[in-house]
Amino acid sequence: MKQFVNKNSVVREVWGKSDTILLVFAGASAEFALNKAVDWLYFTGKLPEDPLGRLFSTVNYARAIVFSEEASALKAIDRINAIHGSVEKSRGQNIPEWAYKDVLFMLIDYSIRSYETLERPLSDNEKQEVLGVFRKVGTRMGLSDLPLTYLAFKIERQQHLKQNLENGEFTKDLYKQYKKHLGIIRYRLLIESQILLVPETAKALLNLRRFSILTPMIAIYKVFKSIKLDWMVKAALLPPGYKQDIKRMNIT
Repeated sequence: MKQFVNKNSVVREVWGKSDTILLVFAGASAEFALNKAVDWLYFTGKLPEDPLGRLFSTVNYARAIVFSEEASALKAIDRINAIHGSVEKSRGQNIPEWAYKDVLFMLIDYSIRSYETLERPLSDNEKQEVLGVFRKVGTRMGLSDLPLTYLAFKIERQQHLKQNLENGEFTKDLYKQYKKHLGIIRYRLLIESQILLVPETAKALLNLRRFSILTPMIAIYKVFKSIKLDWMVKAALLPPGYKQDIKRMNIT
């Protein structure tokens, strides 16, 4: 059966490791809060009420796409479209296309940033491969004029960051929800992860400092990982109720 993502693709490496996925969503959580279309997340109420549950729901869809044969992956994308369509119908408005693109661009950018932070630098061809996979997702969703090359993506990504982000009341409230659901220590870990990952535009809007205290700890974590003890770090830092969900993220 034809796979949606080639079995040798670096995208499967990225999305088959729990630590990489968690970093992807640490970065994305910052941009979700800053995005000018964040009011859509408040219309459904799902993200502010249960940000961690929303994370794992999104992860399950991503895994269903990345690790499935093509027909199943396309059905998963169609389900996402149907869910969004239902929300649009309830509100009587359409989610703007640029908001869909923003989420797609986050997944591309943070997939690369997270993998390079924890594993190794990606080649230009591998970055193009990441773009290609998510471009297929966006095309199936009906998005138009998606960038064809990684260079074109970087240019458009910067434009979206400048045009579509703001620190508003929803931003402040969503960060309160992150703190409430994570607790003080894990919330600080989230902030440090965001400092590590997010682009300068987002960092400035959130008044984040330039240097993350996690930077020198990455090397230590890699040592734990090399001797198969990274699970000890995750067990100590992650919410107990989600440990099995996090363990199931490890596919490769």
